[in-house]
Amino acid sequence: MRADAARNLVTVLRTGARLLAEDPSTSMAAIATAAGVDRTTVHRRFASREALLRAVFQAKLDASERVLDEARLTEAPVPVALHRYLEGIIPVSRDWPVDTRRMMQQDPAARDRRDALSERLDAFLRRAAAEGHLRADVDSAWTYAALGRLVDTVAHDFPTLDAPQAADLVADTFLNGFGAR
Repeated sequence: MRADAARNLVTVLRTGARLLAEDPSTSMAAIATAAGVDRTTVHRRFASREALLRAVFQAKLDASERVLDEARLTEAPVPVALHRYLEGIIPVSRDWPVDTRRMMQQDPAARDRRDALSERLDAFLRRAAAEGHLRADVDSAWTYAALGRLVDTVAHDFPTLDAPQAADLVADTFLNGFGAR
């Protein structure tokens, strides 16, 4: 794919993610206009809004997978891995603000892929508890959900915080709120 075509694709996907998160009924024409490309460019690549949405979800899953890989959740010390994860996942949440639950209901392969990513993070949180970084008396499902809400909050309610600052804030809140005493 040519460099300009690749750039246009990323722009369309990110614009689509943003607009579809705000209004799931956004038209392909509106997405094309907001992305600064011709409507035929979008229609040539995506047969429907649902096809575009599937591509957005795949891009979000791809980005999330890269973040989990780069955080080295199984090898790095827990505080380091947590911070790496947060520094990576906060921008992913900002770039791809769509709610993946909708896609998970419609696409079993995407659901399986997301479940595998979720299991990796959950295993990391269990490791953090086992190593004494998190309270052992708190259910890992609760810590998982709380971490997700903290990421979502800092990503969308505090957009002026850059990723490292946001990661510092979330890591401190998370480790001190759920940290072992």
